[in-house]
Amino acid sequence: MAPKTQNQVPIPATISEAAKTMLHGWSIEGRNAGANLPKHNAPIAEWEERQHAFKIEAEKPIAQLLELYQPQVETIFLDGIRAIDIKPKNYQESDKVIIYIHGGAFVFYPADVTLLSSIPLADVSNLRIIAIDYTLAPQAKFHQIIDEVITAYKALLKTYKAEHIAVYGDSAGGTITVGAILKMRDLKINLPSAVVLWSAWLDLNEIGDSYQTLKDTDPTLIYKGFLENCAEAYASRKEWENPYVSPVYGDYSKAFPPTLIQVGSKEIFLSNSLRMYRQLKENNKDVELDVYEGMWHVWQGHYDIPESKIAIKNTKNFIYKHLGIIK
Repeated sequence: MAPKTQNQVPIPATISEAAKTMLHGWSIEGRNAGANLPKHNAPIAEWEERQHAFKIEAEKPIAQLLELYQPQVETIFLDGIRAIDIKPKNYQESDKVIIYIHGGAFVFYPADVTLLSSIPLADVSNLRIIAIDYTLAPQAKFHQIIDEVITAYKALLKTYKAEHIAVYGDSAGGTITVGAILKMRDLKINLPSAVVLWSAWLDLNEIGDSYQTLKDTDPTLIYKGFLENCAEAYASRKEWENPYVSPVYGDYSKAFPPTLIQVGSKEIFLSNSLRMYRQLKENNKDVELDVYEGMWHVWQGHYDIPESKIAIKNTKNFIYKHLGIIK
């Protein structure tokens, strides 16, 4: 482990040079400075101001991404639900599709600016990815957001068979992904053939070992003043153990698709992934846990570091396996 100053993020010697360079650019002090979000019941105008600022920041790397990968990107509507349709360069028509549920702590980013987490996977897999542009919290609560995802999914079932659909989500998008699948199961809707979770936020409460053990070293996530405010914007505290809200509390003795769980050893959400893995494993579900040394929250979106390329390749291979794609 390299020596560090008081506010520098600990940088392990065991990760790529590119990842080390990224970590050098972050500090605990900088992370803490951002823990000043509005309260869940603050005027919507306060949230809209912060949402706009986050959107502007997220837009900055998109032009370079588009130039590098040259995908086809367009806006579509699925029974009234807006979505971003991403097809890789030289896309060949397929009866298989990937649905992406983006992160942003439930409160940030239109799907348009989450392309860092979708275009590289579309390129590697040569599959169409449809990113659902669900209404953000606090403008919408979890019931509406999950129902929007289900509406879009059902619309795609008119074109694609359920066994030809994979769904993945990162961070809060992973939460919404599993919550929507649990509700679809309850509604007896045919479930997708594969689920992939990147750094998923599977328990909204600050429960789990890593919430404490990694509290002072996670380079990007902080609970008080940030995640807690976002969680309350998404669902009232009394709902936090509702499986649609915190999916780690779901009943996995019933049907659930094969699942790949990816998580980094630096993120406070590590315990969320471990607990979800145990839930699925102890209920004899097809589940893989894919943990990455020294990686931070949703490192997969930093497409130019080796660890991201490996994670995206593993995601592609898992999806190929369960969609029956042989290449």
